Amino acid sequence: MNEKLNVLADLIFPNIDKTIEDYEKIYPERDLSEGARVTRFAPSPTGFMHIGHFMQCLIDYVYAYNSKGVFYLRNEDTDKARENDQAVDFLFNLLDYYGFKPQEYQYKEKIVGNYGPYIQSERKEIYHAFIKHLIKIGRAYPCFCSKEDLDVMRSLQEKEKVRPGYYGSYAKCRNLSVDDAINKIKAGESYVIRFKSEGNFLEKFKFNDLVKGEIELPFNDQDIVIMKSDNLLPTYHFAHVVDDHLMHTTHVVRGEEWLPSVPLHIELFKAFGFKTPKYIHTPLILKKDGDTVRKISKRKDPEASMSFYMEKGYPTKAVIEAVMTIINSNYEEWHTANFDKEFLEFTYSPKKMSSSGAFFDLEKLNNISRNIISRMNKDELCDYALEWSSNFNKKLYNMITNDVDYFKSIINIEREKKKPRKDIANYSEIYDNIWYMYDEEFTKASYDFGNFDKEIIPALLTDYVDNYYDSSDDQDTWFNKIKELTIKYGYTTDMKDYKENPGKYKGSVADVSNVIRVALTTKDMTPNLYDIMSILGKEKVAKRFEMAIKSLK
Repeated sequence: MNEKLNVLADLIFPNIDKTIEDYEKIYPERDLSEGARVTRFAPSPTGFMHIGHFMQCLIDYVYAYNSKGVFYLRNEDTDKARENDQAVDFLFNLLDYYGFKPQEYQYKEKIVGNYGPYIQSERKEIYHAFIKHLIKIGRAYPCFCSKEDLDVMRSLQEKEKVRPGYYGSYAKCRNLSVDDAINKIKAGESYVIRFKSEGNFLEKFKFNDLVKGEIELPFNDQDIVIMKSDNLLPTYHFAHVVDDHLMHTTHVVRGEEWLPSVPLHIELFKAFGFKTPKYIHTPLILKKDGDTVRKISKRKDPEASMSFYMEKGYPTKAVIEAVMTIINSNYEEWHTANFDKEFLEFTYSPKKMSSSGAFFDLEKLNNISRNIISRMNKDELCDYALEWSSNFNKKLYNMITNDVDYFKSIINIEREKKKPRKDIANYSEIYDNIWYMYDEEFTKASYDFGNFDKEIIPALLTDYVDNYYDSSDDQDTWFNKIKELTIKYGYTTDMKDYKENPGKYKGSVADVSNVIRVALTTKDMTPNLYDIMSILGKEKVAKRFEMAIKSLK
């Protein structure tokens, strides 16, 4: 080993006395059964959690669970310029909200696991020890190029129409003598540390991605920055290699936008003589936009952000189920055959994931969510609605807490039966589906009776409430009385004949029922009208009719 390189390494890192071997003893191989996978969710705390990140986290969680392995959380906070103080809290709240509890993590003063710290900015000395090793073996060097120097280099590359980057003859500091480097450092010149690549970009190697299969990639020849000058923290590329080696990550799940970095990462692993983890590069999440298909965008699409699903009040199970359908092509078939099983019992396979793009359809999520909410009993739905509204809809929260039993009676209409009503896709839709059941919300009602003869409505409503409606009637008796009223006012109860000879009648029993429905709720579509009237009671029914009649004058 070149003695001058040792001097350079000690000059840059005078206080680093631990070696790679020392750290490998501190972080030994995990005691896991054969085949157990170790996955990590490693977001940057920048304040935005994308649906794509959620998909990757879900894969990490399920894949580790399938093998009785380890799923851990790592906070990759090396990009201090973009860091958001509240992002870490949001992340932990999100994982807790969806039930993705990591087996190892670090949050505030608490560290769970033997492979921490799990916050990269607290692992600076570890990275420095590994960089020091690279300098000693001639695979890393200090670069003193200023921003202006790099701008000149890029302009030259544009003029010569060659690949951009710091490589080959364009790597100005690559061949700087060790003595010159030492003198510049002693003179106080600013520098970064670059990795010295040995790759030839004109040659290719074969790489097996667990989603995309075997692909050919050019070798890396870029001398990338591995340690910044401002805070002495490593770049993502370097920290990824060191952390995944010491934490013994077996599978790295990340977006396909990282595929071009694979040659660099593999070269870094090989420079240390480390085993490379297996990679799962997830496809882009796509959506249909009219007749076109495009990448989901955090600027255009609110559903790109995970905060959207919390704010809307989608059940966590619905979001998980919807994302599972794009994680593996056979998930829906499995779930249909195993309706009562949880998603964790499904065996995820990277080979059954789309390699060209994953369609995320919001309407599909709505359908899944409607099914899930429809199967909740009134107590479950009330609890979820109460929890959600306490954070996102104070009006609904107050409506519930003022009379919990009344709220339950409303949401229980057409619930807890073989074919329950499926009109609520998320908790934010509850208010719009029930507001008319509350007198305080009904003060400015607006009615649309459609084509029904407005001259008849006052007499019909008054006659019905005075002479026909009895709140003690069962549903059959109630409907038979509406039929009597229908015939009395020249409408028909024979729907078959009405469909065949519509000009023969003023209208049908459906029209009469709809007048009653609109007068009571302002809506022409509601849950079971009999149940609505039973909950309101005769006094409120009569009052609502009076309001509707006044609106016609």
